[in-house]
Amino acid sequence: MGNCRSTSRVLPSKTYVPDLEWKIHDFSSLLETGAKTATSGRFHCSDYEWYLNVSPMHEKPGAGTPYVALWLMLSREKLKRDHTVHAVFELSIYNQSKGMYCGCQANYNFDFKNNYSKECLIPLKELLKSSAFLVDDSCVFGVEILKIDVSSPEKKAVVVHQKTTTVQNLFVQNKGFIEGTYIWSMDNFPELESKHFVRSPTFEVGGHKWYTGMYPRGDKFTTDSLSLYLYLDASKKLPALESKKVAVMTLSILDQKNGKHLTRTAGLWVCANGWGWADFLGLEKLKDPSGGYVVGSNCVIKADLTLVGSSTEGQI
Repeated sequence: MGNCRSTSRVLPSKTYVPDLEWKIHDFSSLLETGAKTATSGRFHCSDYEWYLNVSPMHEKPGAGTPYVALWLMLSREKLKRDHTVHAVFELSIYNQSKGMYCGCQANYNFDFKNNYSKECLIPLKELLKSSAFLVDDSCVFGVEILKIDVSSPEKKAVVVHQKTTTVQNLFVQNKGFIEGTYIWSMDNFPELESKHFVRSPTFEVGGHKWYTGMYPRGDKFTTDSLSLYLYLDASKKLPALESKKVAVMTLSILDQKNGKHLTRTAGLWVCANGWGWADFLGLEKLKDPSGGYVVGSNCVIKADLTLVGSSTEGQI
């Protein structure tokens, strides 16, 4: 299992150069969406891809009030199964009055099964009443990756190079959400099981084309589960956009016998690539004849998508 240790500290802006600076505009609107998490766009450091996750109303066991929780995620796209990435990093929030970051330094062992660090907690009540961290309903979070060591058969050495800062802005609407639902009914599911990847017909939400992608026998991250994702269709080149869509999505496999649908919901994510679950449903449970996920040769998947804002990105 991975492990994480953290200590709180003040990070002066002159010495703290984040790999990611993520400004969330309309923080109150983020709370109103009810989303459990919000995920930044990806950023790069030392040949790996990373994300910052924020849980705006994290409930800590035994605590009377919620926290804002930050944690670092390592994308598994470039991570090999027999590698462990030992990272030392800092997660922080920007004091806009004093011009400095405050947060915690932590270390974590990321591997193929444990690609989320433990959280850094900020009391939500203190953030909402602060005139330094929350200004004009906006707050800024930062990530700096200080050191990376990789344990692998090749004993690969990794150097954290001097870098630029990726700057992202998340804009959350407080009304006017665009919603869409698509039901993908497959009447030849046993035939599709032999394929590595199957995609649904495209459907349109918010002027963009989307599709559901399924790995019937699991993708490269699993061998015993059906993997399910939602993708923004990029088969046709779209005009260059200054911003990306931000969405909340739910994927479901319908139980056609008992009505006990299996549903999983993702928090806010920046629609630049696919998002979903490698281990959406175990293959043994999927094929269980007492269940209703596959009836005869029919399997039904439902996608619910809500566009709640936009995201922009640049570098400094």
